[in-house]
Amino acid sequence: MARIVRIHEYGDASVLKLESVEIPAPAADEVQIRVKAIGLNRAEVMFRSHAYLQEAQFPSRLGYEAAGVVAAVGSAVSDLAVGDAVSLIPPLDIARWGTYGEVANVPAYLAVKHPAKLSFEQAAASWMQYVTAWGALVDQAKLGKGDFVLVTAASSSVGLAAFQIARLVGATAIAVTRTRAKKQALLEAGAAHVIVSDEEDIVQAVMALTGGKGARVVFDPVGGPAFEVLTQAMARGGILLEYGALSPEPTPFPLFTVLGKSLTLKGYLYAEIVSDPAALARAKAFILNGLESGELSPIIARTFPLDDIQDAHRFLEANQQVGKVVVTV
Repeated sequence: MARIVRIHEYGDASVLKLESVEIPAPAADEVQIRVKAIGLNRAEVMFRSHAYLQEAQFPSRLGYEAAGVVAAVGSAVSDLAVGDAVSLIPPLDIARWGTYGEVANVPAYLAVKHPAKLSFEQAAASWMQYVTAWGALVDQAKLGKGDFVLVTAASSSVGLAAFQIARLVGATAIAVTRTRAKKQALLEAGAAHVIVSDEEDIVQAVMALTGGKGARVVFDPVGGPAFEVLTQAMARGGILLEYGALSPEPTPFPLFTVLGKSLTLKGYLYAEIVSDPAALARAKAFILNGLESGELSPIIARTFPLDDIQDAHRFLEANQQVGKVVVTV
């Protein structure tokens, strides 16, 4: 038996229930980990609220990220052993391999022996943000030296990961934030420039920073009315990667801007990398090298104990954090 977080219905954070559940042995291609830390993601808030791509089968586990110690290995697993410290590259199913709890069975090929210098909290905060940002910026947009990338929802963990990856490949990250409350924190987190959208014209500001050329790459999880503004701030031949739909408002299609600038607008999902073994191998190598060198360093906004999982979700939903919310077990 282990304490596991489950939901029995959709709703606010109060539907998260910490329950004693019997955990089966891992399948042949799985490992069982004794969880030490859990990285929270907005996807889990959306899943809990019935606003996600995947439907729940109640009672449902949830959770994409965790770090811990291998407690058991499946019969087909040969590269991991009991006692190994590992962290999880998020699987494609938020519920089947749910990580919220004291114990989790996870796919062995996604369990990584991370650098020993990382704490369990740092390791649990790494993979979703860096794989998501690497896949969009490096693998698909080919971000490189001299490029400008415009990053919205910049205080999220993925936004912060984008700053670090941009700097690592020689590009310049421009963060967009609504108010100036987070401006200094974003600069300290690695953004080269910060645009406060409530006070500044995004297009004018980007053009001033890029010498009138615009940003070649835009990385946006919001959509909504600002989508059109973002395309106006882009360089000719640029690419916009849309990886979310946080805005509740409709997203217009800026036809004449797209035609006039020969823009590429691409919907992007983290799953594109995880479901492609070659891309996943490239991502893993890039991220492990960056974590080992310290050029990639997850920023943790706040930690909560597992008993306070509801409060952790409420804090995440309040959008006051800069960085990752982590739950310790």
